[in-house]
Amino acid sequence: MTQVITFGNFKGGVGKTSNATLVGYELSKMNKKVLIADLDPQGNATNILLNTKANIDGKVSHVDNSLMVSIENEDLSQSLVNIKDNLDLLASAPDFSLFPRYMEKYTDYNERVRAFNELLVKIKGNYDYVIIDTPPTISLITDSALYASDYCLVIMQTHEHSFEGAKAYIEYIQTQVIDTYKAPRLDLIGILAVLMQASAPVDEVAMQAAFDEFGDSNIFSTKIHYMQRIKRFGLTGITSDTMFDRRVFAIYDKVVKELIERIGVMENE
Repeated sequence: MTQVITFGNFKGGVGKTSNATLVGYELSKMNKKVLIADLDPQGNATNILLNTKANIDGKVSHVDNSLMVSIENEDLSQSLVNIKDNLDLLASAPDFSLFPRYMEKYTDYNERVRAFNELLVKIKGNYDYVIIDTPPTISLITDSALYASDYCLVIMQTHEHSFEGAKAYIEYIQTQVIDTYKAPRLDLIGILAVLMQASAPVDEVAMQAAFDEFGDSNIFSTKIHYMQRIKRFGLTGITSDTMFDRRVFAIYDKVVKELIERIGVMENE
């Protein structure tokens, strides 16, 4: 069964996009069929993955139809771009900022929230995993992504503002998306701590606050320490040629294996 996972936090700049793309890339290496859906009008995941594709085939890639166009045509497949074996992209562009206005054609807000899921259902069966990248805002875009998801992975940078953003995000999932919009399957898969500095006291304080607030079982045992290579991927796309690349993949291999294990446990509860 396809697992749909939204990566989220209400604080921007915490690494949601980098982690969504790297987790998706690593899953594809494990022979899982993956779709990364870029629901952020800034299109950062789209840019990273198009650059990744160029790194692989040496060709400049373009998108025939933006996500907004495919939504208007009620056919998300029009925005699909194959990046590599087992990895596709649902490509976004700045016009996706018009999504909330376009959905005003539905007078009932709940219908607006469900609309994206109704389109995603038509294509998600082709994949083992659909990973959704979202903007760090309370909006119809976020509501639509979470409603369509089976799980949410909260990305938490180890500082106070990111911790508060994660806390607010988890509360919003329960009170709005589950209780109000009646999301059919949504659950929290866990919290992934990122951009930690080795032995930094501020990071240790933030992690202890997270353990106290969310409980040890909700925090991924694998932590993402600051790595210059990950930052570089944001500019160049993902590469796999050097020992620096392999060090990144070694960490994300652990993240992905823990993700799969957590889903397996939750599916069998």
